[in-house]
Amino acid sequence: MRSIKIGTRNSPLALWQAREVARNLQNRNYKTDITPIVSCGDKNLTEPLYAMGITGIFTKDLDIALLNKEVDIAVHSLKDIPTQLPENIEIIAVLARDFPQDVLVRKESSKVKELHDLKIATSSLRRRAFWAKTYPGTEFCDIRGNVQTRLQKLEDQDFDATLFSLAAIERMSLNIDYEHLPFMISAPAQGVVAVCGRADDAEIKEIFKDINHRETRICIEIEREFLRALEGGCTAPIGAYAMINEFDEVRFVGRLCSLDGNECIETDEIFQWNPDDNFGQILAEKIIANGGAEIMEQINREMK
Repeated sequence: MRSIKIGTRNSPLALWQAREVARNLQNRNYKTDITPIVSCGDKNLTEPLYAMGITGIFTKDLDIALLNKEVDIAVHSLKDIPTQLPENIEIIAVLARDFPQDVLVRKESSKVKELHDLKIATSSLRRRAFWAKTYPGTEFCDIRGNVQTRLQKLEDQDFDATLFSLAAIERMSLNIDYEHLPFMISAPAQGVVAVCGRADDAEIKEIFKDINHRETRICIEIEREFLRALEGGCTAPIGAYAMINEFDEVRFVGRLCSLDGNECIETDEIFQWNPDDNFGQILAEKIIANGGAEIMEQINREMK
């Protein structure tokens, strides 16, 4: 039996994700080989992501390795994967979603108590805009790096708190205090581990049919179509989260904000899922018709 070569970034969280995919394969009696690859997003830890000029900044190097057949699959945090995939690459499986929420982590030495007074470190346009929507006038600064790097910067540099995906904290079993933020909406597909493969590799695709988690797949496809239809290739503050029950009834919460958080359009809908309708696009078109087009035009102007 062939050994399945798993490509991954080399951060601790990415390696955890790769090992989780390897565990799923090993439980089905497949051999695995994890191959860490340094991404250009990991190499540049100074510029904020939105200033680095390309989409798929954390996936590009793994895409190249996959297309060159240096690895059989590439494992990613799904929220890092662009909605437009390179030719001959597709998402062949997703694991069950866990911990999609954003949480607040404070500097231990900070004396600031109230959320509206905190100086927040985040390079995410979504997190900045959604926070500013609730707490206008907040001072932000950029922060980059893996979870451990950002935690160290939190202690060393001049800000009070930062924002993390709860999945990162839980998967790393980090013993740190955090606060839930009910006013935030997750990034589309946040908290989901994705497996990409070559579209023409029928053997690998067949292997992962049994690993793919159906309910998570349905939800993330709605979220990613919502993102794709709204952003049109532009980075923007967009949140989306879908939940599905055993009767295929979906609740979807979505939000588009201006960069400063002053203008936001939201949707919260419940509907019956079926495979024939592109619900993500339908929901995005409602946002666009309700003022979203003007917000996207404003974002495009400000991002130039």
